Amino acid sequence: MRPTPRLLMSHPAHFISLGFGAGLSPWAPGTAGTLLAWALYPVIRTPLSEFVFLALLASLFVTGILAAERTGHALGVPDHGGIVWDEMVATWLVLLFTPQTLLWQATAVALFRFFDIVKPPPVRWADRAFKGGFGVMLDDLFAAGYTLLVLAVLVALIGA
Repeated sequence: MRPTPRLLMSHPAHFISLGFGAGLSPWAPGTAGTLLAWALYPVIRTPLSEFVFLALLASLFVTGILAAERTGHALGVPDHGGIVWDEMVATWLVLLFTPQTLLWQATAVALFRFFDIVKPPPVRWADRAFKGGFGVMLDDLFAAGYTLLVLAVLVALIGA
């Protein structure tokens, strides 16, 4: 089943897990969700301290578990490609630790998409081992971890 605008608006969990509509994209919904997250990042990050922003991300992660679980049931596929909240929360986490220039942010977003798509171990393991909403959210945290490691190396080698 493809997610539809009707499903998107039928319950707050679907609106969240489908990334406010980004997950309805017929082409690369995960990338659409990631790009939307990047665009929204300055709006949600600017007024908050790092601690408050991390607390917000933790609550959005838990919200994502519940929302992805419900939407996965509605779509009949636990980790449907239209569920993009996992990409969005992971992107916000990555951007928090990324140097605040357009080039570094673009690099971080590209690296995240690469690791999320390729799923090197343990990303692939998490994707297979954990099911439901928690599994949907967890593998993207591993992809974010890889992104942050590579980003840290690049910053150390090139400088921010």
